[in-house]
Amino acid sequence: MHIPENYLSPSTCAVMTMAMAPVWWMAAKKVKEEIPREKLSLIGVAAAFSFLGMMFNIPMPGGTTGHAVGGTLIAILFGPYAACLAVSVALFIQAFFFGDGGILAFGANCFNMAFLLPFGGYFIYKFLKDKVGETAAAGFGSYVGINLAALLAAVEFGIQPLLFTDAMGHALYCPYPLSVSVPAMMLGHLTIFGAAEVIFTVLVLSFIRNAAPSMIQVREGNADGNGIKAVYGLVAALIVLTPLGLLAEGTAWGEWAPEELAEQTFLGGALGYTPLGMENGFSFDAFFPDYTVGETPEIFGYVLSAVIGVALLVIIFKIFATILSKNTAQNA
Repeated sequence: MHIPENYLSPSTCAVMTMAMAPVWWMAAKKVKEEIPREKLSLIGVAAAFSFLGMMFNIPMPGGTTGHAVGGTLIAILFGPYAACLAVSVALFIQAFFFGDGGILAFGANCFNMAFLLPFGGYFIYKFLKDKVGETAAAGFGSYVGINLAALLAAVEFGIQPLLFTDAMGHALYCPYPLSVSVPAMMLGHLTIFGAAEVIFTVLVLSFIRNAAPSMIQVREGNADGNGIKAVYGLVAALIVLTPLGLLAEGTAWGEWAPEELAEQTFLGGALGYTPLGMENGFSFDAFFPDYTVGETPEIFGYVLSAVIGVALLVIIFKIFATILSKNTAQNA
């Protein structure tokens, strides 16, 4: 679901980023008001669950892969505005450091996975919680959330060949129309990837409810130190297990390198060309592309990438909490 560089036109990316800007502003404002400052750093821990969940690639028949996101999980723990910031920062780290998702497409990816997913999932969760219980509501919410995000990503892909073509009628960016992008994206998310999101959300939420129940009421400022240590232990365990994500062969739908597109057969036959907007588009060299670290073995590089990503998330939100605390002290 991570839209790569140049799959969307620059104008589409600009529109999605402008649409996301007021959401980020409101999210920062709400988090500042609603989350106790001494607990803000815990959002980084929650963001780590999203980052790590997206590293566990799951194979889909046909050679594509997908993953959970965990946005509804964070929304249940901290509220949808905090989830928006958490997933946005996780997506930025993935794009900037690991080349997972485009820099220009960052706003679109955030709109899909950091806005629509957690807000949609949280709305369903709140609506169903008293009717079917917290666990079932979390499962339903997470399933709806990830499918809403996948549907919007499919639409963003699918409108590109309608809006942007060259003189020969070839697509300049993503070449797959809505008739291809929507079923291709939704087939996996309505089945395997949606189920993965449900399982990930329910299992992590159940663990936190048993090991650190106070984290669920963190907005009331009741986080328990021993329970939080158990949550850090779960994060560490997931880091160690991330190489399982390497077992899935293939590439997520719509995340192929431009040079691979000519051979793709999703239009019934090989596409036969590389879209010019993709071939000559924006390029950015990530520090650790595809979660590899120098010449280290693939498994070690994947684990090290997980450690780097989690550490960055925790540090960023600790800095955020420190800045807010200093500002509050100065204004007191």
